[in-house]
Amino acid sequence: MPTTYDELAERYIAVWNETDPTKRRRDIDDLWAPEGRYVDPLAVAEGRAAIDATVAAVQSQFPGMTFRLAGPVDGHHNQARFTWELGPAEGSAPIAGFDVATTGDDGQLTQVLGFLDRVPAAG
Repeated sequence: MPTTYDELAERYIAVWNETDPTKRRRDIDDLWAPEGRYVDPLAVAEGRAAIDATVAAVQSQFPGMTFRLAGPVDGHHNQARFTWELGPAEGSAPIAGFDVATTGDDGQLTQVLGFLDRVPAAG
């Protein structure tokens, strides 16, 4: 389990970037509690299978783009917040937001609340 808030955020971002379905699901099972919940303006995913399906859907919607942390990770008690960007490996990212993650006492994610700060205009 993550030992620091930075490690938690890095592992969380790595899940969003993992394109191998078997490895991604293994990483989700390691990082997320069985009843984990992910909520953002566009999705609600409850449980590991739904979280996995949500990550896969985002990857198919934005092929070739990757997530990256976009600033320091802030945490206290069993919660962390961090900003992220989604874009090509090089250059500016068209999508950005921040997440607030909570963990159980075992360090597994129990809930992530996502917010979108920058999204491309519908064209």
